[in-house]
Amino acid sequence: MDDPSDTYLLHQRLGWRVSRLARIMQSRLEEVLARDNLTRLMWVVLCGLGEDGIETPSEMAEYIGITRASTSRLLTAMQARGLVRRTGAASPDGRQVTLALTEDGQQILIRNRPAADAVAAHFNAKLSPEQARILMQALAILAQGEGKNLTRL
Repeated sequence: MDDPSDTYLLHQRLGWRVSRLARIMQSRLEEVLARDNLTRLMWVVLCGLGEDGIETPSEMAEYIGITRASTSRLLTAMQARGLVRRTGAASPDGRQVTLALTEDGQQILIRNRPAADAVAAHFNAKLSPEQARILMQALAILAQGEGKNLTRL
């Protein structure tokens, strides 16, 4: 291990840097969402339903990038809080169920959107438009072919 290139150097590893930045960004967002007792994943569901046209549990699982079972638990918790509603008869694969925001869910989305946007703007402001474009492109390349849905994010 005399060669310096053999040194591990944790803080120089891509995975460590990406994970650390993700946690920093998540923590900032979670601080904003805490006033409405929302988790980051609940926020993603609200945005998916209220802004991105997601309509079914299967679409939501794909949108978030987590398993259908994890999505089902998340939706059940949000339904119990009165934030989302499910309509339609459930088939074994869940395709006949339609999701929608309740009035409370819509109001929470509207109330938290400016603060969530401010968190994103804080980090985006640190990059030039070209740096942001390159970073987004690099992240897309790194994620390409890694489509495994996770049990949690």
